Parts: sequence; C-alpha cells; structure tokens
Amino acid sequence: MFRLFRGSAFTFGLAIRNLALHKLRSFLTVLGLIFGVASVIAMLAVAEGASVEAQKQIEQLGATNIILVSKKPVEETRPRNDEDRILEYGLTYDDLDRIRQTVPTVTGAIALRESRQEIRHLDHKLEGRVVGVTPDYAQMNALRVVQGRFIRELDVEQFSNVCVIASEVAEKLFPHEDPIDKTLRLGAQHYYRIVGTTAFKAPSAGTGSSLAAQEFNRDVYIPISTDRVRFGEVLSYANQGTFSWEKLELSQVTVKCSDVAAVKPTARVLESLLGQFHPKSDFGVTVPLELLEQAEKTKRIFNVVLGSIAGISLLVGGIGIMNIMLATVTERTREIGIRRALGASRRDITRQFLIETAVLSSTGGSLGVALGLAVPDAIGRLSGMTTSMPPWAPLAAFAVAMFVGVGFGLYPARRAAAMDPVEALRAE
Repeated sequence: MFRLFRGSAFTFGLAIRNLALHKLRSFLTVLGLIFGVASVIAMLAVAEGASVEAQKQIEQLGATNIILVSKKPVEETRPRNDEDRILEYGLTYDDLDRIRQTVPTVTGAIALRESRQEIRHLDHKLEGRVVGVTPDYAQMNALRVVQGRFIRELDVEQFSNVCVIASEVAEKLFPHEDPIDKTLRLGAQHYYRIVGTTAFKAPSAGTGSSLAAQEFNRDVYIPISTDRVRFGEVLSYANQGTFSWEKLELSQVTVKCSDVAAVKPTARVLESLLGQFHPKSDFGVTVPLELLEQAEKTKRIFNVVLGSIAGISLLVGGIGIMNIMLATVTERTREIGIRRALGASRRDITRQFLIETAVLSSTGGSLGVALGLAVPDAIGRLSGMTTSMPPWAPLAAFAVAMFVGVGFGLYPARRAAAMDPVEALRAE
C-alpha cells in the first residue's frame, strides 16, 4: 500500500513538473475549459433568474385564483358619421352575482374597473390609470403602502371621494410636498382627497393570452362604488378629434377557489357560465396555476437548451486538451521509452498522462467556476437583468469539465502506453 502511494505521488509530481515546463501552453490548453465552465454557469444563472422572475409574477396572481378579464371585441363595420354608437362589452355586475351565487367552489370574487384619465394637481398633470377597487386589491397585487392607508370597506360603503396614488403620480404631481390630505382632480371635474401612497412596483409582464402587462406606478386607486357613481358605466375617449363611447361595468374579476384541485374545473365552469351571456366572447379567462406549470416546463427546456449550447464550449475545450496531449506524447516519445526500459508498466504510463490531463481539467474547471460565479453578478449590474445561481450549477459544470477533460485525455494516454519501448528509445 505504501509503495503504491509513493508511486502515485511520484507520478503526480512528475506530471506537475512536466506541465510547469510549458506554463503558457498549459494555460492556453485549459482556456477552453475555463470559458466553457464559466459560460455554463452564467447561462444557467440567467435562465434561472428569468424563470424565477416569471414565476414570482405568476405566483403573485395566486395559485387558487382565476382571473376574468373584459376584452374589447372587434368592432363591426359602420358608417363613418355614426359617432353616437356606444360600444358595450365586458364583464358586468350581473356576472359577478352569478359567479358568487351559482358556482359552489368559488369562495370569493373581487372586482375592479379601470379607465385612462387625466390626473391633475394645480399646474401638474399626467395621463394615468384610475382603478376602482375594493380593499383586497392591495394584498392581491402585493402593493405596499408607504404613507397613509389604502382603501377601506367604509370608503366603499359611503362612496367616499378618497384615493390612493402610486409612486410616479406622487413624484410628478407633488415633487416638493407631502401628498397626504391634498386634493387631486381625476377626469373633467372629479376631486378626491389623497389618503395614501404606494411604493414603486416593477411593471408586470403580460401573462397569458388575456392578461395584459400592467404599469402600477401611474395608478390612482379609488373605491369601486365611487368609481361607478362618479364616472358612470359609459366612458368617453377622444382620439385625433373624434370621440368614442364605451359601456364597461367591470374590467376584471378575480375569483378565488376553495383549493388548488378545484381551480381548473372551476375555470371551465366559469367559461361555460359566462359564455351563455357573452355571445361576442368579450371576456378572457386566465388561470395562474396553468401559467405556473407552463413556466416551470419552459424553465426546464430553457435550461437544457442553454446548457447544451454552453456544453459545446466544454467540448471544444476537451478537443483542445486531446490535441495538446497528443502533441506531448509525440514530444516525449524518448522519455516514455526510457521509463519503460527502467521497468515502468503500461499502466504507469497511462496513469502519468491521465494525471496530467486531470490536473489540466481541474485547473481549468476551478478557474472557470471562479469566473462563472462572478459573471452573473456583472450581468445583473450592467443590464439590470435578474440572475439566480442554482446551487448545483458550479458543481455540475466542474464535474462535466473533469469528465470531458479526462475523457479526451484517455486516448493520448493509451497511445503513449501502447508504444514499443525499443522503437521509443530510437526516436530522436
């Protein structure tokens, strides 16, 4: 046992010395593995970050929720002078009552209505979104109130003229003063007292075919009852000198189910129920649970694709190692002959060259892991992208680098061991 250990130690030391004699060549040999390992780790971190961000947005919608959204139908052809026509579409309060009364798996339903309005305070103004909401809206959309309070049940019951403004509205309309208890004008002649402000919230990407992206930072939230009374159900829009009118009672209804198992069956029931009263198909159904499952499936595919692309770099690095080791075998033919003549076996020669390959692979893998751990952070800082390092990524990349390096070094090692000692000694 001691002799075997001493022999292995001698072979390892010999391999290190041989590599140290050609420092630049050794470094250039492992460069492919360094960049290969680093690219594997970086790509997996970027893919994981994008997946985590998407899943976070979907999870905020709620795994037991179903989101019903009003959709504007394609307008029928009409005479150009027919300006008085009102386009009626979308979800209604009757739909809300039907959902609550007829679907037993529904434990709650939250409605909202939104409209684009001019938001003004003194000489400051901007175009934003006015959203009629219930008190549950803040929790449902993970809004954080930084000043004052959010809409309360009493505000809804009393049709109060109060509002909560988002961060950009507060910044643009009240750049140098506290907005709490100040007055805000929404639309033509509606004035509201500000009772709270919300923190900045990253815009949500559009998820699903019927749920559009949302910009929360230009919102003004008012009680949904106040919205219905003050703005009415018919909204007017001006576009390049022409006016259009739309009758829209509710923009969105979020339905909460009793448990996760009931979500998909309930979604089918709701689609069938509402379809009886909406022949124009002017609503859409989004199931966050299905989106979450799809996001996880997409993440796995994304990881495989990116990992495969980065793995090509490792393959190129392995080919580089094989090329250099074959050249090394040719250069050291006489040395191999001398070792064989002094009693070294073919196994000893194979072990020597495999150890050299393993040293190159481990060095390249270690430097690649160090670089790969630094790259995602740099990408996040420079591009603003979210990156997330899977715990297994550095270990997996290093293991693949070792496997590729030693695998490609096996042929040169066996070729060196197969040399005829007499012929090797004759080599110049």
